[in-house]
Amino acid sequence: MTYLAKPKVHHPSLAKNRVGYTRRDYEGKISTLCAGCGHDSISAAIIQACWELDVQPHRVAKLSGIGCSSKTPDYFLGASHGFNTVHGRMPSVLTGAQLANRELLYLGVSGDGDSASIGLGQFAHAMRRGVNMVYIVENNGVYGLTKGQFSATADQGSRSKKGAVNHDSPIDLVGLALQLGASYVARGFSGDKAQLVPLIRGAIGHRGAAFIDVVSPCVAFNNHAGSTKSYDYVRGHNEAVNRIDFIRLADEIQAEPAPGELLTLPQADGSLLRLRKLREDHDPGDRAAALQHVVAQQARGELLTGLLYVDREAEDLHAMLQTSQTPLNRLDAPELCPGARALDRINAALR
Repeated sequence: MTYLAKPKVHHPSLAKNRVGYTRRDYEGKISTLCAGCGHDSISAAIIQACWELDVQPHRVAKLSGIGCSSKTPDYFLGASHGFNTVHGRMPSVLTGAQLANRELLYLGVSGDGDSASIGLGQFAHAMRRGVNMVYIVENNGVYGLTKGQFSATADQGSRSKKGAVNHDSPIDLVGLALQLGASYVARGFSGDKAQLVPLIRGAIGHRGAAFIDVVSPCVAFNNHAGSTKSYDYVRGHNEAVNRIDFIRLADEIQAEPAPGELLTLPQADGSLLRLRKLREDHDPGDRAAALQHVVAQQARGELLTGLLYVDREAEDLHAMLQTSQTPLNRLDAPELCPGARALDRINAALR
């Protein structure tokens, strides 16, 4: 169906956001993924989050690697900048782009094969360096483009569609992100849009490395009995640590939601994260406790979802490198090459 173009005419009654766009303006091409693929639900959540946050599409750069997940940037934000990199290399390409132009919003979309196998080293360094980005992994536990082999995130003991058993230990990207220093770590489920959209909104408003692992069932190769990443399994083993709502600073906070402890976490950009705790023993500001909680729930066969950790005082790579406030791609030759005297001062300072 790739030859079918979406109609350009919009219904005149469609609601517009504060920058004059309808939700349709944030869409892309018609998806070529399998009907029912969880990745399409993630694309819809990204579209909804950007529309609600009044994001201007031309101020967004979306980058991806290789795989079913990395095809999805073509299906949302069609008016944004886009770059499809080689397998596993999205983080380094995004890092270079973000260093060159810090004024854009960077969305990195990847998969479990792209980030947990060939791109694992790239993922690790993007997290530890605090690259200011939203890193979304669409995690289905298989290589969908090559007919369903286990990926590195497949749980030990899970069965393939043909009955083969995975004997390898899984790589938990959430645990790695917590250990490597990511300052916003969350896990969502493509089948829970009410949870996923606010998680993406919170990540967009965060300064630093924001990582979201989204379990996204592959309806073709990993949605059967014996899979631990099927719709039925995730719905039956989903332990939500919180429900999150993202509120812009300009929005008025209305009446308090349902009973339960409420944490209001100010973000660096002036926005607020409102966190409704569902578990008394979860502290989203404690990295070590979050990691311990993830491991404990895994041992019980439960999937921990929600906002697991956020560092409100996080700094990004630009702050650490003390780069120019003016984007590097706007600096002219005299500013980029200040001359021999400036170089001598730099060398003297390093002696």
